[in-house]
Amino acid sequence: MIEIRNVHIDRYVTPLREGGSLPAIVDADDGFMYVLKFRGAGQGCKALIADLIGGEIARAVGLKMPEMVFGDLPEGYGRTEADEEIQDLLKWSVGLNLGVHYLKGSITFDPVVNTVDALTASKIVWLDAFLMNIDRTPRNTNMLIWHKELWLIDHGASLYFHHNPDNWEEQSEKPFVQIKDHVLIKSASKLAEVNDFMLEKISPALIQEIVDIIPEDWLATDESLSKKLYSDFLTNRRKHSDVFLKHAINAR
Repeated sequence: MIEIRNVHIDRYVTPLREGGSLPAIVDADDGFMYVLKFRGAGQGCKALIADLIGGEIARAVGLKMPEMVFGDLPEGYGRTEADEEIQDLLKWSVGLNLGVHYLKGSITFDPVVNTVDALTASKIVWLDAFLMNIDRTPRNTNMLIWHKELWLIDHGASLYFHHNPDNWEEQSEKPFVQIKDHVLIKSASKLAEVNDFMLEKISPALIQEIVDIIPEDWLATDESLSKKLYSDFLTNRRKHSDVFLKHAINAR
């Protein structure tokens, strides 16, 4: 059973300005530091939902993902923050946000310096084609090296169908054309071999279990969103995996 812990945010430490949505490093009441993604940022709760789903699916297939938590931001938090942009962001983000365990001392994955074995690369490329993740490119890898191991972060740009969900079924059956820009596409020489493994791990039951942990108040921010929408999209996309798999193989 997948469980996401709830923590209370005690202190805003510093913004991470390389992200357009202004995530921040924060201290929580459990004694740990987190990178907090704010519900009041650009794409709102949709980005948090995509990040949560993508991260937990990555974990389920054995890829390394920092622990994710729900970070509660109390009313009035950040009133003493000098930066008005950050003060507004905190004001709009009262309630549940998404925290990702801060990997202190980690370095950004650099494809020029770091290498990934073909099996791992193929799992990551398959996953990102499934999730329609546009944000794992040489320019922005969204991968870290921590203790000499590869960790995935930030799936918030995935599942972009939810910005226009009326034709979700049609979108779920399309290839992911942006896979050609994936930072690991050239290393992913075992895509066909990992397909059965990925389908076995990402079962309809797992999809439902992950979708069920989406907070209701994230869904309530947009009347077009529902747990059923995400479950139906992911289950149908899994069913038509041959479409995005073939396209990814050809993109190499």
